[in-house]
Amino acid sequence: MPLLTATDDFVLGLPVAAVLAQRFRLPTVDPAEFPEMIRIQIEKVLPFSAEEVTTDFELISQSESESVVSAVAIRNEQLAEMAAPLLEEGYIPRQVTVYAAQRASTYAPQGNAVLIYPEGETLVYAVTENGKLSLARALESTNGEQLQLELPQLRLSAELQGINASFPNVLLDETCYQLRLTVQGLLAGAAEIVGIELPPAPVKLNLLPESWRHRRSQLIRQAEWRKRLVWAGGAYAGLLFLLLAYLGFMRFSIGRLDRRIAHDAPETEFVRATEENWKALAPAIDSRYYPVEILLHLFESLPSSNVRITAYNQSARQISVDGEANTAAIAYQFFEDVKKNPELRVFQFDMAAPRILPNDHAQFRLEGRPR
Repeated sequence: MPLLTATDDFVLGLPVAAVLAQRFRLPTVDPAEFPEMIRIQIEKVLPFSAEEVTTDFELISQSESESVVSAVAIRNEQLAEMAAPLLEEGYIPRQVTVYAAQRASTYAPQGNAVLIYPEGETLVYAVTENGKLSLARALESTNGEQLQLELPQLRLSAELQGINASFPNVLLDETCYQLRLTVQGLLAGAAEIVGIELPPAPVKLNLLPESWRHRRSQLIRQAEWRKRLVWAGGAYAGLLFLLLAYLGFMRFSIGRLDRRIAHDAPETEFVRATEENWKALAPAIDSRYYPVEILLHLFESLPSSNVRITAYNQSARQISVDGEANTAAIAYQFFEDVKKNPELRVFQFDMAAPRILPNDHAQFRLEGRPR
């Protein structure tokens, strides 16, 4: 129990004394009909209803006309009582089987064999065929005297069930080493000493009740969701940590930039003031802003004598040119030529729609602002 967790995948092996093992000879039919046939046969030998027990079976041998089956049953109430320490902790096995069947599948997967080994205070005598449990009895004492008394009757019971009583394989547990001479004398054969296998061989028998199976599925799903939630929580915590680290880094960077700005503020202010001074002095010291130069370039941009400049005004922030053209199209052409003049690109020019005079001439105004 201390080594288990609720999500462990483990198998519960039951002692022989807790189950009913029965060998049946049945006609060979559709495998889908076997469970129902075996249930009917077990109901005949059990004093309980079918709802009170869990059963399963393994196929020992099969021919065209006959099938030999090993069937095992356990009462659900008894199973729940035995597994109470597990169930109280929420531990549900993946499979409930018979330990004798596990040992048979491990040591005698083929042919007939007899297994003798202890289970608690009892001594188990199990007959197997092709690794399947055919006959099993639990003797109340582990001494050789009771084995000598019971063994002839057990061999007779095996023969009555059609089991070959001449056992080529006699397997004796290493903890029962003192019984080897007794066993060899009774069975007229050498006994092979075997130990506890880790892990035991898998078997088909599964006496897990349907309610346990359903509960185990629920626990597995809950464990999966808990695992997903833990991963999601870890991912969320990781993202939150990265976000906080990023915010901390950004605050540190902003603080460093603020300190550099404050440190460079006097020099920056000097540069800004110098730039403003140069901008203020530009009309006086930059020839591109001289009125004579601007007028020269404006006159160079006149498309023809059909356009005349009638007024020119200039301030520190803008210039305005009033004029008159014979047609509005010529006025627009003058506007385009002014914009294309490379010497006037220090200004950004705009012109509203010309006003048509009574003589069909177009009166216009260009306004230019330093870029």
